[in-house]
Amino acid sequence: MLIPSVFKESLLDDLFDRDYTVERQLYGNKAKDLMKVDIKENDHDFELFVDLPGFKKENLTLDLTNGYLTITGNKTIDKEENKKYIRKERFYGTVSRSFYVGDEVKKEDIKAKFENGVLKLNIPKVEEKVESNNGNNYIAIEG
Repeated sequence: MLIPSVFKESLLDDLFDRDYTVERQLYGNKAKDLMKVDIKENDHDFELFVDLPGFKKENLTLDLTNGYLTITGNKTIDKEENKKYIRKERFYGTVSRSFYVGDEVKKEDIKAKFENGVLKLNIPKVEEKVESNNGNNYIAIEG
């Protein structure tokens, strides 16, 4: 395009982009940046603050499998009749993030609260079981 753009984005690029209506309405312009997470470490647990603006509690799922906590949010398009949009930048679709919390963490130990578009999770610290090998942590080198 002849007009310079900042970070490879320009209003005119979007207006003349043929895939704009299909791809960007489904995935959003910044879908990968939607689920921002802050992690705070305390003495006995970790606190995760996950930004999920525009999501509802009913559309969020938390899954703990094999030591991985997966947070998934799903947002569907509202059917609005008689509305003509010139531009639509809201995200519709599914976003997901996974965090390794350890095999010792149980789902009953994780506390979750969703308020004002922020999911707050408390995940307890647990000590991993260390296999005893008589203090020898060296790996043998063959050859």
